[in-house]
Amino acid sequence: MTAGRSPDAAGFEEFARASQRRLYRTAYLLCGDADAARDLTQTTLAKLFQHWGRASAADHPDAYARTVLTRTYIAERRRRLRDFRAHTPIAAHPPAVGPELTVTLLTALAELPPRARAMVVLRYWEDLSVETVAELLRCSPSTVKSQCSRSLATLRTLLGDAHLYTTRS
Repeated sequence: MTAGRSPDAAGFEEFARASQRRLYRTAYLLCGDADAARDLTQTTLAKLFQHWGRASAADHPDAYARTVLTRTYIAERRRRLRDFRAHTPIAAHPPAVGPELTVTLLTALAELPPRARAMVVLRYWEDLSVETVAELLRCSPSTVKSQCSRSLATLRTLLGDAHLYTTRS
């Protein structure tokens, strides 16, 4: 161990190196943007470092980190949305979307509210159980089930015929 570094700092550095890629991948799926995902990952690691004593004592530090990442994402999105709504005039007619627009999964995910998007990513991409997602987001398992069901229906509508190619016959 180098002079000036505490055992806690060394433990955090080891954890951060081991989990940074996984956190970034989840952040990218939540944000849909590489720069925002890097920022979210760094913010998450900074928060973890601040509370490393509590995080390292947790039964599953990876789950603790994923919880911090998800809650940070939701809080930032709510804050941005609130700021955006406060500074954006209400349009009389929303702009029409042309049929030439190709909707990808990431742009379709971006249409979901932050909490619903987090539920879909955690439930289906991260393959977490309904109970785990409910615990992470501090809601009931039935809320996770209903929100995921509605979100998937919304994604099917947004993707149109594109979802036919992803399902098995």
